[in-house]
Amino acid sequence: KTFLGQYTWPVVRDLVDTIITIDEPAIAQATKLVWSRLKLCIEPSAGVGVALVLSDEFKTKFPPSLYPRVGVILCGGNIDLQKIATKLFSTP
Repeated sequence: KTFLGQYTWPVVRDLVDTIITIDEPAIAQATKLVWSRLKLCIEPSAGVGVALVLSDEFKTKFPPSLYPRVGVILCGGNIDLQKIATKLFSTP
């Protein structure tokens, strides 16, 4: 979860048209998917973007026929491998 601060909120309020929320299990699944299929060690915050583009809500609002290419930034610099591996692979 994140909260918008005094500098971020005006930008979001004025420039963002759509907000889609993703739940924790979807983030964990997306992170596991990237780890296992792409062999990239991403942090869960990067899993948010992956979970989003895989969600039905995103596909409905932004159909692939109109938006054939979507970019997701993947990062992994803020990760404790032992903690995240235990957390990710202990969930179904």
